[in-house]
Amino acid sequence: MISELPWDLYQGNSDIIVAVLDTGVNYNHPDLGDKMWINSAEMENGDDDDLNGYIDDIYGYCTSVPKDSMRPFDPMDDNGHGTMVAGIIAASSNNAAGIAGLDWNCKILPVKVLDASGKGCTSSVMEGIYFAIEQGADIINMSYGAYDSGWEIDAIWDAYQAGVTMVAAAGNDDTDLAYPAQYIPVI
Repeated sequence: MISELPWDLYQGNSDIIVAVLDTGVNYNHPDLGDKMWINSAEMENGDDDDLNGYIDDIYGYCTSVPKDSMRPFDPMDDNGHGTMVAGIIAASSNNAAGIAGLDWNCKILPVKVLDASGKGCTSSVMEGIYFAIEQGADIINMSYGAYDSGWEIDAIWDAYQAGVTMVAAAGNDDTDLAYPAQYIPVI
């Protein structure tokens, strides 16, 4: 008989920032709202209020949509995949709703690098990785599959050199889209 559950021993670390590079994250989700990274120095006004080089990066950033859309930099999920991934990582626990995430205390940094259909391009991913590094992400989660681009690896090595741990899906949809998981140093 198990006397202690893992959650009795450890519930996570509030100092950890996990960047979720995906289809975005629903930062209003009831199981994620209090887990979101928030840039309090930024306002939604079309300006770079905190002068960090990113416009309206309140809840994260979007690199995947045309910059002439209504809210071009908003990382709100329009697919659901990124929110599901964020939930596995950090969903609120002991609230009788939804699921319990792996880390009850970390902060989720949404980085929307994929569009509503789950597709993206290497330049969006690279920009997302650099955004995550600049915001102090400790971990970058990349739960998508892609082909070896030859370009993404430079950003991944830059993240590694900055001390960021990177984790990725080993492949999706029974295809050979096994990158970025096959890149060293991605877990």
